[in-house]
Amino acid sequence: MAYVPVPKDLTRIKTKVMFNLTKRQLICFGSGALIGVPLFFLLKGPVGTSAAALCMVLVMLPFFLLAMYEKNGQPLEKIVGNIVKVCFVRPRQRPYRTNNFYAVLARQDRLDKEVYRIVSPKKKALPRREKADRGRHRKGEPNR
Repeated sequence: MAYVPVPKDLTRIKTKVMFNLTKRQLICFGSGALIGVPLFFLLKGPVGTSAAALCMVLVMLPFFLLAMYEKNGQPLEKIVGNIVKVCFVRPRQRPYRTNNFYAVLARQDRLDKEVYRIVSPKKKALPRREKADRGRHRKGEPNR
């Protein structure tokens, strides 16, 4: 009886389309061939066969890397995008900030008190002088 090894992690299995290649690999290899082969035939006459072959390989290499390279389940374009974000887009130093729940509660309490103070009916306060005089001085006379 023949045994077939079955991988434990089935999420890493990719569907093969043709020639035991995935759809992504077929697209990348095909686009590399569409650019590299005509370049070879254009450069073969002026620079020679070996230089044209070297140029063709250098032009097709990024397409092969996009098709085959994968690290931690991420393809090359995602890895390059993350590197660009880290090096150029985002700031170098990111300050550590926390969401302090107690500061939020204190701020909300302060805002609630302010709203209550604005909305609640105000008592009419007497003028300060009349309240402080208590009738000891006559109105209109200067203090001595």
